[in-house]
Amino acid sequence: MKKLRVHSYESMGTFDGPGLRFVVFLQGCPFRCLYCANPDTIDPVGESKLTDPDYIFDQVVSMKAFFGRRGGVTFSGGEPTAQAEALVPLCQRLKEAGFHICIDSNGTVWNEHVEALFRTVDLVLLDVKEIDPERHEAITSRSNARTLETAAWLEREGHPFWLRYVLVPGLSNDDDHLHRLGRHFADYKQIERVELLPYHTLGVHKYEAMGLDYQLKGVKENTPEQLDHAAAILRTYFPQLVVN
Repeated sequence: MKKLRVHSYESMGTFDGPGLRFVVFLQGCPFRCLYCANPDTIDPVGESKLTDPDYIFDQVVSMKAFFGRRGGVTFSGGEPTAQAEALVPLCQRLKEAGFHICIDSNGTVWNEHVEALFRTVDLVLLDVKEIDPERHEAITSRSNARTLETAAWLEREGHPFWLRYVLVPGLSNDDDHLHRLGRHFADYKQIERVELLPYHTLGVHKYEAMGLDYQLKGVKENTPEQLDHAAAILRTYFPQLVVN
């Protein structure tokens, strides 16, 4: 099997899918999100380690006792689908071994390997940054068209996914855009859970360490009132909404 470029691991993740998760952060991402918490994973190589899939498989097996009935392994990043060709055989092997597999993706990469990957895994955590195309491009430097097409594919294929949305004051908290997001996905049957994620500044120190300028220096974290207001709007469309 081809090797994977791995940035880092989290052994007891609780925010990246159901139950306790072994999270593998893969290197490389086509997005340039203004608030990216992991800017060190964007470059295709960065400081990643070229890793044999056998090593990752063995790590997952060693943690099996901690997963219980709901946990498993999550591939995040970066953007894990950027390494889909190398990831598919590993996920197939993990699936055959009985592990629950999640992919945390922004849905912007699409090819035959990504399609095979999504058909293999149990759950996709789909990050939709913004429903408005222009605002989405301002946030990520990329169009949201492919992300929305990926969501539509998951719906057509009957593949369960979670919808994740980061609420950034002044960028993605517009009431009209939240309603548009709700209307766009309201009739989807495969969305098991909608996560409203508060904006945070936990990754700002990474920009400083990398000598990069953090673009949202003046943006403060959400107030409880902002989160409650956005959640109230989205719950009119998504009764399965949770605020993380």
